[in-house]
Amino acid sequence: MKQKFVYDLPMRVFHWLFALLFVAAFAIGKTVDDDSLVFSYHMLGGIVLCFLVVLRVLWGIFGTKYSRFSGFALQPNELALYLKGVVAGEKRKWLGHNPASSWAAIAMMAFALGLGITGYLMTTGQCSEDLEEVHELLANGFFIIVLFHLAGVAIHTLRHKDAIWKSMFTGWKSDIPEESTPVRSHSVIGILFLLTTLWFSTYLAQNFDSSTASLSIFGSKFHLGEAEENENKSKRGENVRENT
Repeated sequence: MKQKFVYDLPMRVFHWLFALLFVAAFAIGKTVDDDSLVFSYHMLGGIVLCFLVVLRVLWGIFGTKYSRFSGFALQPNELALYLKGVVAGEKRKWLGHNPASSWAAIAMMAFALGLGITGYLMTTGQCSEDLEEVHELLANGFFIIVLFHLAGVAIHTLRHKDAIWKSMFTGWKSDIPEESTPVRSHSVIGILFLLTTLWFSTYLAQNFDSSTASLSIFGSKFHLGEAEENENKSKRGENVRENT
């Protein structure tokens, strides 16, 4: 048993960018009024978050062994056995994602896309109280999954004296069976992954008009705020012009 390289750089770059963007977008969404300019950055963060998910899906198809979705442990019986093992103190090692983290990863990506879709609809005149509630429910559900994920990492680390969180920084896992095959780092692709995300973020920033809270992206323009609110502002502006 020894250390083996398990998590390639593209997956680790995605993991930390995804985490940071969610924390930032969630914090802004919960603490800033939606009529504030700062709230627009909540929506910009959501767009980049969805962009990251698209990149991750591609890497989940064409990436290395433990990055591919085909390597995720998604059988319900595997999850049940894993949770029983956690309670019983079982020390089984998983080379890639264990069942809990496999389900958490898929759920978080699905929630991110759901938030992106509902957030977009809320800017296009299709906003309703029900849609807002769905968006809020998705955000809270995402947050709950994150908390369970962090709790799982903490429990594993304390119970088994195995700091598995380090592997998402270094890519290495310890006490791995000798017959396990390590993966390639794919550092170039990881750097391209990061640069592509930075390019897309810069593109959004350059095409965001803070004076009107509007974003022009790939030939389309929309307001980073609720459509109903923007319409009310336009109507108030028209009434002022008519009265003068």
